[in-house]
Amino acid sequence: MEMLKKASRNEMRKVRHRRVRQKVKGTPERPRLNVYKSNSHIYAQIINDVNGHTLVSASTLDKELKEKLSSTGNKEAARLVGQLIGKRAIEKGIDQVVFDRAGYIYHGKVKELAEGAREAGLKF
Repeated sequence: MEMLKKASRNEMRKVRHRRVRQKVKGTPERPRLNVYKSNSHIYAQIINDVNGHTLVSASTLDKELKEKLSSTGNKEAARLVGQLIGKRAIEKGIDQVVFDRAGYIYHGKVKELAEGAREAGLKF
């Protein structure tokens, strides 16, 4: 008899992400702000899904954030990444986005990144 394997937390997140991505699409007028977090870093991209192009990106690996951060995996770092991606998006003429939390719950680092982007002037 076949043993059932328990799905990991990340596999369940991926299932949620695929389900949400069927509805959330980034257009040229309102691109998609995507969030990814690993154990040590957080990444954000603004993507036009029609062309399949990344318009703007920011992460805790960026040089301008590296010297400001004591740790790259905390909420303070996530807020700074949000502010940076918001600033870069505004410079490119993007002021409205669709927020794609990639199956993560809207809490902690994901929430801080979103609030940082809103502080910088992005609307979603």
